[in-house]
Amino acid sequence: MLSQKSLRNRFILQLASASMMLIAVISVMLYYYIRVTVFETVIQELSYEAKKIIENPTKYNPENLQNFTIQDPSKTQTAIQIRQGQVMQRKPYFSLFQIGDQSYTTLTHPYIDKNSYMVLKKETTLQSKIVEQVFIDIIIVNVTAILLVLFYALFLSRTLLLPIKALSAELTKLDEKFLKNIDIQNLPDEFYPLGNSINKLIARIHTFVQYQKELFVGVAHELKTPLAVMKTKNEVTLIKPRDSEKYIEALKSNNDSINNMNSMISSILEIGRQEGAQFEEPIRTDIIGFLKKLGNNFKILARTEEKDVIMSLQPKILNMNIQTTLLTHVIQNFVQNAIKFSPKGSNITITSRLEKNNFVVEVIDEGIGIDESKDLFAPFKRFGDKSGAGLGLFLAKGAAQALGGNVSIKNRLDGKSGAISTLTLVMRSKNN
Repeated sequence: MLSQKSLRNRFILQLASASMMLIAVISVMLYYYIRVTVFETVIQELSYEAKKIIENPTKYNPENLQNFTIQDPSKTQTAIQIRQGQVMQRKPYFSLFQIGDQSYTTLTHPYIDKNSYMVLKKETTLQSKIVEQVFIDIIIVNVTAILLVLFYALFLSRTLLLPIKALSAELTKLDEKFLKNIDIQNLPDEFYPLGNSINKLIARIHTFVQYQKELFVGVAHELKTPLAVMKTKNEVTLIKPRDSEKYIEALKSNNDSINNMNSMISSILEIGRQEGAQFEEPIRTDIIGFLKKLGNNFKILARTEEKDVIMSLQPKILNMNIQTTLLTHVIQNFVQNAIKFSPKGSNITITSRLEKNNFVVEVIDEGIGIDESKDLFAPFKRFGDKSGAGLGLFLAKGAAQALGGNVSIKNRLDGKSGAISTLTLVMRSKNN
């Protein structure tokens, strides 16, 4: 039995079924057309003879027509009978019947008066055999056509699946050590979007693998360096007896290193939580209301450092399908950096707007700005004189990509110092 899950089997069944229905309909129409055409000559002859009898009643005496036969050497004999009574239909009608191996066609026709009618009968055995032979030929042709359709469906389905098999063969060759875009130029036009989507997925996997490698190398380096410093300090301290203040100083320095490593480990754990958040189901959310709630929390944080958060959000309401955990990662990182690098008494402004088919959120600070020549989103890259693990912007970029958007940081262009951190999200329909 053909599997219903097989695309090829379903294609074959549907094509074969549709073709057989079409062949059957055409065959029935053709059969009846041939049948009518074959018997049309006989019907015309009987109609003509009935007309002659009606037009010349004196030539065909009703008393002599009880078993009268019209003979024509070039045609089949026609038997004529005059019967008394009334027929159900006052119009002439034809009928076909079989007697033994012979077939006959009769014409029942009203006679001169209303109480009699005549029946003209002609043998049509030859015509019936022709129609039977045509019927047999049509069946043979139908069987042959159905077999050809099945063969063609098998061949066509195999041809249509060749691009998919080629794509599957290319994908089986891929691994994290050999990530290469597949060649989509030779694919049929219908498979071009699929190939393009696969290449985009490969690019994202390649970027993810590169980030993971860079992250692992960075983690090893960032943890190894403070451990080596701690070990060296301990060894120097233990070389000879020292005052208690020296031991306390060494212990405090080691505690600071441990705190830095704990901060880094927390950031690494945050990466794991963020990757889990990428698999959350997007929920329908009023993103403006959500940003207002976040902004109120940020105001409390900013005021503890003698700064303020100002919000200017447009439009008033905007419902989107979004993973709120990932959105929080991005906005929280932007605002925390803005608070960290802005002087006391300054304002951090959160704005939002619709721009064509995008929703744009900006966090504007009044700090010293950034060096735009550097990659601020690389892991373990620290800029400025503030402490940190150097993973915040790296996490923000990953969260934005998971949301289907992108992030950027530029210096302000309004003549004031500071930077603008931007999150751009593509607007999606309700069903996406």
